[in-house]
Amino acid sequence: MIGKFCSEKMFSSEKINVGRQVDLDLAKGFSIIFMVFVHCLLFAETFSASYSPLYYHAINDFLGGPMCAPLFMFCMGVGIAYSRRSQSDIMIKRGISLLFLGILVDFGEFVMAHFLCGYLLNDWTLFPIYGGLVMFTVDILEFAALSFIVFGIFKKFNISNRQMILFALVLSVIGSFVRMLSFDSNLYNLLFGYLVGTQLHFTTFPFFNWFIFPVIGYVWGQYFIRAYKDKFFKYWPVFFIIPLIYFYFSMSAPGAFLVDDAHYYYMTTIDAFFCLIYIHGAMGFFYTISDKLPQKVKDIAATLSRHINEIYIAQWFLIPLFIIVIVYLVKGIVFNDLSVTIVSIVVLILSTLLAMGNRKIAKMRSH
Repeated sequence: MIGKFCSEKMFSSEKINVGRQVDLDLAKGFSIIFMVFVHCLLFAETFSASYSPLYYHAINDFLGGPMCAPLFMFCMGVGIAYSRRSQSDIMIKRGISLLFLGILVDFGEFVMAHFLCGYLLNDWTLFPIYGGLVMFTVDILEFAALSFIVFGIFKKFNISNRQMILFALVLSVIGSFVRMLSFDSNLYNLLFGYLVGTQLHFTTFPFFNWFIFPVIGYVWGQYFIRAYKDKFFKYWPVFFIIPLIYFYFSMSAPGAFLVDDAHYYYMTTIDAFFCLIYIHGAMGFFYTISDKLPQKVKDIAATLSRHINEIYIAQWFLIPLFIIVIVYLVKGIVFNDLSVTIVSIVVLILSTLLAMGNRKIAKMRSH
C-alpha cells in the first residue's frame, strides 16, 4: 500500500525516519507532563480546591484530557511499529508484565491513598477500596497490557493492518453503545470494565473504547517511518484546529464527551475520530517546532520519553503521599492554580529521577 504513494513523493520506498525521532519524544514528553498535571489537579480537588476556570478547563478538558491520553496510547502503537522486539511471544509477555505493573499503580493510587487518609486525616471513606477490588481497577497500564497481548495474538496469526483497523473499529462502535453499565455486583462492574464502560471507580480505559488508538498508531507508524515529513505534515494546522473546535463544544453540548468524566473515558467512535485527527495535527506541530527548540529541551523530552512507564508508575505513589501529607500539615488548605502547579512540577521531577534511578539499578543488576 505504501508503494502506491511513493510516486507522489510523500513516502520513500525505504525506511528513512529511523532511530530516535524528536517529534515522537516531544509527543510522549507532552503526554506524561500533562498526565501528571491533571492527576495532581483532580486528586487535590478530592479535598478542597479553588481553581480558576481557565486553568481547570485548560488542564482537565484539553491538555490533560483529549490532547493527552489518546496521544499516549497512539504513541504506544507507533512504538510497536518501530520496535525490533515485536515478536508474538515478546508482546504477550510484555502485556502480562504491564498487567502486574498496573496492579502496582492501583495500589499506590487507591490503597495507599485509602490508608494515608484513614491514619492521617481520620477519614476512611474518601478513597473506598471496595474490599480490595480497586487493586485491579482498569487504568491506563491495564489497558496497555490487554493491547500488547492482543497485538501479540495479531502477530501470531499474521493479521493484516486492514483487519486490525476493522477489528478496532467494530470494538469502538460496540463500546460507543455498550457503556455506562451498572451491575449489582462490584465484581461484575470490575470484570466487564476491562472491556466496556461500567463504573468510573473500576474502569477508566475500557479496551473496546480505546483500542483504536494504538491500532491506528501502529499503522500510522509504518507510514511515518517512510514519510517525507514536510509533505506528510503539510496540513497539520487544519488537523490541529478542527478537533480543538470539536473539543470546545463538547464541553457543554448535552451528552458530549467532555461534559463529564464518564463520557470522556467511555468515548464514542466519533469522539475517537476527532482525537485521531488532532493527534496527526499535534505530531505535525511537534515536528514543526522540533528544529527550533534548544537541545536541552530535546534532551529533556527524550528522557521523559525513554522513562515514560516508570514515571507514570512513580507519580501514583508520590501524588497521594504529597497531597495527603500537605492536607495533614497545612490545616484548612485550599489548593489553587499556583499550589497545584508547584506540586505537579515537584512530582514530575521526582518521578523522573526515580525512574532514571530504577533504570540504572536494573542495568547494574543485569551486568
